[in-house]
Amino acid sequence: MYNTTRIVFFSPTHTSARIARAVAEGIGMPKRIETDLTLDENENIIEIKDELTLIAAPVYGGRIAPTALQRFKRLKAENAPAILLAIYGNRDYDDALLELRDTAISLGFTPLSAGAFIGEHSYSTPQLPTAAGRPDSVDLKCAIQFGKDSLQKLQSGKFCILEVKGNYPYKEIPAGRVMPLPESNEQCFGCGECVDICPVHAININNEQMKPITDAARCIRCCACVKECPNGAREYHTLFTAILHEKCNVRREPELFI
Repeated sequence: MYNTTRIVFFSPTHTSARIARAVAEGIGMPKRIETDLTLDENENIIEIKDELTLIAAPVYGGRIAPTALQRFKRLKAENAPAILLAIYGNRDYDDALLELRDTAISLGFTPLSAGAFIGEHSYSTPQLPTAAGRPDSVDLKCAIQFGKDSLQKLQSGKFCILEVKGNYPYKEIPAGRVMPLPESNEQCFGCGECVDICPVHAININNEQMKPITDAARCIRCCACVKECPNGAREYHTLFTAILHEKCNVRREPELFI
């Protein structure tokens, strides 16, 4: 029935993309199309028809990243079963997978399977790590097998409403919380890499000081600029880093729904 796998993802620090690609590897269809919405602020509709679709996004505070949801709403599906992937930083994904399932249905997809996988937390640092190095080889092996199992379910033709973990109403996203911003240290020489990789274009280079300036109203604290800076010149300091390291250091494993 299907010979094309479509991968759609929002992945500032590349963890969601890595998981999605591993699942697609397990599916093994002859044709694969990637739709990377990480830097894409276009509002044009993306029509998806007759394609097995993987939708992957990070979890922020127990919900799908709001920017990811906003960009996914460009999708318009027809005859498109969907594999849903929520990637979280070893604390919990709470209502994120349920929210992703409901969003997929509203866009015309038929949810086939879903998985909550673990990626290195955005706030993780070498000194205070949380899920450092994940997804690792064990995670990716699990994702590949999940792709195979999902394809087998699709080929059986026997699937109905997909049940996933989560609650209604969805976990409330705290409003008005003042959060720190990523900062540049003395290693920064204004190369502009952080400007190019920011998914919400919240960073500009100050022409006088040749240093990055972050727009607090736009920044989503994904820490892509911190993880990807080629000189280690971006840092993010928040009390949550120590809290996560202390309370969320026990390894969690993927949770799969087929």
